[in-house]
Amino acid sequence: MASASGAALRLAKPQDAQALPAIEEAAGQMFAGMAGYTAVAANKPISAPRHRALIAKRHCLVAADGQRIAGFITCEPVRHELHIWELSVHPDYQRQGLGERLLRGVMIDAGNQGFSALTLTTFRDIPWNAPFYTRLGFVEVEDAESHPRLADLLDKEAKAGSAYDSRIAMIRFLG
Repeated sequence: MASASGAALRLAKPQDAQALPAIEEAAGQMFAGMAGYTAVAANKPISAPRHRALIAKRHCLVAADGQRIAGFITCEPVRHELHIWELSVHPDYQRQGLGERLLRGVMIDAGNQGFSALTLTTFRDIPWNAPFYTRLGFVEVEDAESHPRLADLLDKEAKAGSAYDSRIAMIRFLG
């Protein structure tokens, strides 16, 4: 296991995009042995071209350990909110607080840029998903009518094969 303490956070660069899908795939293997979630390990990661497009919007961070990317958070501005598409940490660096550091970095960025909230969709009962985000101030969006964009994302995820009742939308208000 590599030490996450040496990983420095920085804005993602276009050339980082090539490495990110492999990190997402490796991190997704944590689901491989979980009853009811094994298909998640086989999900296709965000493509490198999609990462490059999101990186160009200047709200994606990576944690770099020298030349190696240890983890990343990919975000996109949507009106007054910053949406988190993916937060992944390579297994060699997991359980050392790197995901929290990346998320806190994005919180600072979002606050400094004037966003009113961070949003995401995630699994309700996976310890490193909704409970992790709850600990950092996110709350479940319980009324889909109040946030149609997130309700639409959940519907799209369900149509793509995610069990609808296992996925939730979350929001963290800033300021």
